[in-house]
Amino acid sequence: MEPVPIPWDCRDGFFHAFWRRPEAYLVEAVRRGSSVWTRVGPAVEARVVAQLGADLESGAWLERNAEIAALDEADLGYRLLVTDRERSSR
Repeated sequence: MEPVPIPWDCRDGFFHAFWRRPEAYLVEAVRRGSSVWTRVGPAVEARVVAQLGADLESGAWLERNAEIAALDEADLGYRLLVTDRERSSR
């Protein structure tokens, strides 16, 4: 099992792709590309988006996340399972 770090500028649209660019979550088209938002429901989504917008505007998000905002990539729990071909062919 090997970690798959996510770069800060990941261009894919999966939920964690925007970990260092949280303003992307304020864009409805971005949220529609990730199933996480459909699972939480519209009321929770609206509340989270409003709070995130306020935190970004006030600087609270950056204050809370200064350490990760300086990273080029992050280990967000994604793993690649690799088999040993020699072992698996026995």
